[in-house]
Amino acid sequence: MSRDAPSIDAYGEGGFRLDGARHEGSLLIVSDEARNWPVRALPELTPESLAPVLEAGRAEVEFLLLGVGARNAMPPRAVRDALQRAGIGLEFMDTPAAAKLYNVLTAEGRRIAAALIAV
Repeated sequence: MSRDAPSIDAYGEGGFRLDGARHEGSLLIVSDEARNWPVRALPELTPESLAPVLEAGRAEVEFLLLGVGARNAMPPRAVRDALQRAGIGLEFMDTPAAAKLYNVLTAEGRRIAAALIAV
């Protein structure tokens, strides 16, 4: 596991529990740093909302793990295109599945970013 990657202990009720502490709202984790993320629903997702991921670039981020909310759905084309141009892969799924997978991937030492819409 990346030494400093936060662990997602729980999710739901509009937020997450990271390393035992409650985090309200959606969450963006880049370079092992968790931050508030203003995206509340998939239609609000834009390349600009992923600027920290795009700025980190391929050297730091192998791929973005995107939790799209309660049900899996295709992210907007502009977001897919921006990630592709940056050389960053994209895996998207419902937020509960993404939260679980995040812990597995960071335990394996993968260089990922996570963008998780709160459910």
